[in-house]
Amino acid sequence: MKTSQKISTIIVTAIVAVVFLFGHAASAQQAKAKTWPVPDKDKALKASAKADVATGKELWAKHCKSCHGSKGLGDGPKGASLKTFPGDFSSAAFQGSTDGELFFRTDKGRDEMPAYEKKIPDANDRWALVAYMRTFKK
Repeated sequence: MKTSQKISTIIVTAIVAVVFLFGHAASAQQAKAKTWPVPDKDKALKASAKADVATGKELWAKHCKSCHGSKGLGDGPKGASLKTFPGDFSSAAFQGSTDGELFFRTDKGRDEMPAYEKKIPDANDRWALVAYMRTFKK
């Protein structure tokens, strides 16, 4: 009985170790996002109307959540398959971006991040997304 318990313990320990290592290897393969410069004229952009956070939340669920996660932590189900980590929108670095920078990046996209200028044609809706992104601040 003791021998079979030892073997079971060794097998379980080995399985846990393999799962742990593969989990870390997968996340380690994602590159950190490179600097994303925004033209000065776009950095200063502001919403022309008060952005509706509720609309932003709906659009987030439809267009953004799958990669960026429900709380903007970059942990959405599609996010893990990307070459570049989708980012932590609650971070001080992200929240330190101007509204214009967030709008520009959402609007134009780059690399694996799609452009939403045509997917969400109403600029007020894209500003609503920016307003919703601000709710992730820690």
